[in-house]
Amino acid sequence: MDSFQIFTSIRYDPALLKVPDFGFANTGWNQEPSPFYMLDFHRDRMLRAAIYWKWEAAIATISGEEGLENLKRFLQSITSELDDSPHRVMITLAQDGSLAHQISSLPVTGLSNLLPDWLPSPNLEDSDQVKAGKTPTKDSVYEIVLDNQKTAKSEFTHYKTTSREMYNGARKRAHINPGDKKEALLVNEDGHIMEGTITTPYFWRGEKWVTPPVPAQFNASRGSGGNDGTTRRWALERNLVTAQIVFADSLVDGEECWISNGLRGFICGKVKLH
Repeated sequence: MDSFQIFTSIRYDPALLKVPDFGFANTGWNQEPSPFYMLDFHRDRMLRAAIYWKWEAAIATISGEEGLENLKRFLQSITSELDDSPHRVMITLAQDGSLAHQISSLPVTGLSNLLPDWLPSPNLEDSDQVKAGKTPTKDSVYEIVLDNQKTAKSEFTHYKTTSREMYNGARKRAHINPGDKKEALLVNEDGHIMEGTITTPYFWRGEKWVTPPVPAQFNASRGSGGNDGTTRRWALERNLVTAQIVFADSLVDGEECWISNGLRGFICGKVKLH
């Protein structure tokens, strides 16, 4: 394996500063408030990867309260000149502990899609979708397809790094271009859904939303082999979803699903098999 870096993509969005004023609760980091979406979860994920590879300098850079504050200051310094529109901030962490970044613009996303209290059941009519709490909208429905090749579980599917050949290949096979409202799902060698190329997927099974299981640390004999995602962790800890193996051959053409990531929050999708 060529040299690689650990990375994460964080949503910078000044609208998140309004989270407490708009009645959002149990939002974790963004209750502070902060313009950085789920920053503590991003740090935790990067730290777990650094610990796995025993990158001592990288661990020192981001570990503990001091490390989290260090990452926060770094983000503040590189976003201080940005306007109030949302931006993607890609942070890379090298083995020597150095941080680097890339910044690009992002579309506006409603706070209820970033910090939902629940994911609405596909069995309910739109008129019945009213429930106490913040409900994500289905304004932007993504087409969800299956990759036509199997992907092996590895450290590089569990931890987020710049080694992304398996994801790039799946997107190419699915003919996904930048900006397309389309996602491809990776399938492991056991026929289980792993994850999306840039998202965590959620499926309606047994009257609840489920997502493929991922162990706390990489273990090739456990879990489906997908990424240790930030929004995935957020949804699990707040009981929006549960972890469960999802067989690729259980997907039904046209079924509704949800996908999420640390840039766009939670997005409605529809499976397309044909």
